Amino acid sequence: MPNPKPIATAPRNGSKVRVFWKDADGQENESIAQYRSAEMLKALGGEGDETDVGWWAFTDSSTQKKINPHSWASATDDEEE
Repeated sequence: MPNPKPIATAPRNGSKVRVFWKDADGQENESIAQYRSAEMLKALGGEGDETDVGWWAFTDSSTQKKINPHSWASATDDEEE
């Protein structure tokens, strides 16, 4: 079982981490997500629009969604037990 930490402590360096979030229906979800800063988006060729800054997760193999996670855990937390 992962040991969730507050999302404010999650790395924002472009690495992918496991996050926990609730969808519009209140369903708790767990996803691998990445924080995308304006600088990162510009470096990738985008315009760095402030509405695109934040946490992004794939909902399926070709669809990404901006999410608002409440906590996160290291991808290796389960393996450390």
